[in-house]
Amino acid sequence: MRCLMFACCILFSLSSLALDRSRVEGYLLPNGLQVILKSGYERDHVAIRLVVGVGLDDFPCDQRELPHLLEHLLFSGLDDSGEGGLEERLQALGGEWNAFTSAADTTFVVEAPARNQRKVLDLLLAAVRDTRIDAKALATAKRIVEREDGGHYGHLQRWLDRQDIGHPASDQLAVELGLKCAERSDIASMSLKQVQAMREHWYAANNMSLIVVGGLDRLLPAYLERTYGELPATEPGERRDLDSITQQAEQRRDLTRGWLGDSAKLHWLFIEPVLDSDHEQTLDLLSRYLDWTLYDQLRLRHGLSYGPSVRRESFGDSGMLSFNADLERGDIDQAVTVLQATFDDLRKHGLDPDTFARLKEAAIARESWTSQGNSALADYYWGALNDYEDGRFSDPIGKLRKVSLAQANDALRQLLATPGYVRIEKPLLGYDELYGLVALVLGLILAIGLLRRRRQPADRPSGATRER
Repeated sequence: MRCLMFACCILFSLSSLALDRSRVEGYLLPNGLQVILKSGYERDHVAIRLVVGVGLDDFPCDQRELPHLLEHLLFSGLDDSGEGGLEERLQALGGEWNAFTSAADTTFVVEAPARNQRKVLDLLLAAVRDTRIDAKALATAKRIVEREDGGHYGHLQRWLDRQDIGHPASDQLAVELGLKCAERSDIASMSLKQVQAMREHWYAANNMSLIVVGGLDRLLPAYLERTYGELPATEPGERRDLDSITQQAEQRRDLTRGWLGDSAKLHWLFIEPVLDSDHEQTLDLLSRYLDWTLYDQLRLRHGLSYGPSVRRESFGDSGMLSFNADLERGDIDQAVTVLQATFDDLRKHGLDPDTFARLKEAAIARESWTSQGNSALADYYWGALNDYEDGRFSDPIGKLRKVSLAQANDALRQLLATPGYVRIEKPLLGYDELYGLVALVLGLILAIGLLRRRRQPADRPSGATRER
C-alpha cells in the first residue's frame, strides 16, 4: 500500500512539473547570445528554434524583402554540393528544418532526434555562419522569393496593387491607412552588397536567441558555449520605427473579388486601442467574447452566415480586430443591419457578466493543453520571448485570471468608440444580375432587329417608268 501511495505521489509531482512551462534554464553566452533550454515531453526528440531579431518591418518598403531573401540564401549550401548536399546532410541525421521571416524576426525551425542534437546544431551553426553567398545563389533565391510572393511582379500586377485589387480586406485597409506597403519590394534590384551588409549587422550573437526543448544532452550547455559562443557580436543598432496611421480611409468600400457568383464576405474592422495594463490578455478575452457574439447573432439567431469569426492582426504599430462573415450576396444589407444593432447594444449595455466569466474560464482551460509536445512548447517560447526574464516566462494563466470584467468593458468601449470600417468582398456580377443583363442584351438585339425590318424598303419600287 505504501509503495502504491509513493508511486502515485511521484506521478502527481512529475505531472505538475511537466505543466510548469514557465520555468526554463535561460542564460546569456559571453557573446550575448540568449539560450533557453527546457527538458520537454518527448525524450528522444528535440525542437530547436534559432530566432534572429530582424524582420520585414526593419526595412522600408523598397527593401522590405531583404531579410526574406537572406533567409533563403542561408540554405544555398556549404560546399560544391550546394543546397541538395546540405539537405542530404540533415536527412542523414534524421532531422528536418525550415525558416520563417515575419514582421518582427527571422526564425530557423529544426526538428531532430535527441541523439543527434549536437550534430544538427553544428549544421545549423555552419549554415548561419559559413554559407558563402555568390551571384548564382542570389539569383536563385530571388526567383524563390518572387514565386512565394505570387510570381513575376510585372507592370500589370504593380498597377493592380496600386488600385487595391486583390488585397484581402484587412491588408487593403492597412494600405489605405498607411500601415502597409502598397507594392511589393523590388527584388530584382537587391544586390550582394546589401545582403552581406544586412547579414553582418543583424546576424550577430547578441541579436539571437537559441531555444532547445526536448531530451537535452547533459553536456549541451558546455557544447553551446564552445560553439555558438564563438559567433561574433556587434554593436546593436536602433530598429526602425514601426509604421503608424498617417492617412484617412473610407468608412465603407465594396471590393471586387472575381467575376461571377452569389457569395460575398463582410468584414467590419476596428483599430484596437492601446490599453494601460494587461493589453494582450484583455484584448484576447474580448475577441473571444465578440467571436461568440458574432456566431450567436449571425448563425444561431439569424442564419445568415455559416462560419462567422473575429480575427486579430497587427500592421505597423497598430492592431486591427475584424468581424468576418461569409454571406449570400442578397443577405449583405441584413447582415450589416444585424451587426450595427449588435454594436449599439454592446455600446449601451457592455459585456454580459455570465458569458464573460464562462469564456474566460474556457480560455484559461485552453492554456493548459495548447502547448503539449516539444515543438509546440518551443513555438510558445519563440512567441513569448518578450515576456521572458530571469529564467521564467510570464504565466499566461495568471495574466488571464487578472483580467476583470471592468477592464474588458473599458477595452470594448474604446474599441467601439468609432464606427469602424466596412469592407464587402463580392464578385462583379451575381447570377441574377447576369441573367438580367443577358435578358436585356437579348431584348435590345430583338428590338433592333424588328426596327430594322420595319424600315427595310419594298422589293419593287412604286411609280417606276420605262425610259423611251
